[in-house]
Amino acid sequence: MRELHFKDSFWNTDITSTAGYDSIIQHMNDGKRTCKEIEDFMKARAAIEEKYAKELLGLSKKVCGHSEMNTLKRSLDVFKLQTENVSLSHLHLAQTMREEAKKLEDFREKQKETRKKVEQQMDALHKQKAAQYKKTAEAKKTYDQKCRDKEEAEQNMNRNATTSSSKQQEKLYAKTQQAKQTAEEADRIYSQNVSVLGKMREEWLNEHVKACEFFEKQELERINMLRNIVWTHLNHLSQQCVTSDELYEEVRKSLEQCNIQEDIEHFINLRRTGDKPPAPVPYENFYNNQRSAPVRSLPTALRRGAAPPPPTAENDPLYSTVAEPGYSLIRY
Repeated sequence: MRELHFKDSFWNTDITSTAGYDSIIQHMNDGKRTCKEIEDFMKARAAIEEKYAKELLGLSKKVCGHSEMNTLKRSLDVFKLQTENVSLSHLHLAQTMREEAKKLEDFREKQKETRKKVEQQMDALHKQKAAQYKKTAEAKKTYDQKCRDKEEAEQNMNRNATTSSSKQQEKLYAKTQQAKQTAEEADRIYSQNVSVLGKMREEWLNEHVKACEFFEKQELERINMLRNIVWTHLNHLSQQCVTSDELYEEVRKSLEQCNIQEDIEHFINLRRTGDKPPAPVPYENFYNNQRSAPVRSLPTALRRGAAPPPPTAENDPLYSTVAEPGYSLIRY
């Protein structure tokens, strides 16, 4: 099947029409817009990756299993370390995406600048071609009118050739010759304008073909660039998945080394308090305790000795004491 190309598919029978060229330019502008949209998409995706990476990095710094010990503690330490490594890999992915977006931006700006020169040249040619076509059309209009004037003058002279006087015939002849010269001058100007328009048309045709080839080449480069940039973008995402899985695999390997019985025995050996439980607490009956309780003797109170008898003088009376045999109590 014959391949289609821009240079064979965007013509118009109207020499003043720019519909084909305008269609190409519209498509090129749409392509430029697509490049900008993909560029913005990748920048936004890079920002998401960076935000996720920073939050994941902060999460990896939080306390997780601080009180654990032995093999499980080592596994949790590896888990936190690899979480940090995953966050760093996402930061690297975000930077890579920004670099790819920058490449696309540079490509878009470069195409814009080079296309600008071609568009300016073609716009100038379109204006010149349109102006020359208008000038040629006006020259043709004048030429047609002068030819009609010439024919009318000739017909008038022929009609009055036998009826008019010699002086009138001279005037008619002079008028016919003047009309003939004017028509010839109009023909010359018209023919000259047609020639100029023809040369301008040839120039425009050549430049249009070159412009079509240039735009088609740019379109090929643009499509190829976008295809490759998206393909590379997806490769980076796939590689990120592989990298993350490799880092997570390190955690899984560490968890495989986690020995439950060893951790239990490690805790026992580290924190054991003894291997003998307390003896049973016996039941003690209150009343049994009362019967079997020994009788306690009251403590002996300390008593003072008898007061010494008061000294007596020779003439003092004698007092009896309780201890004397003759002492008696008076009862009421």
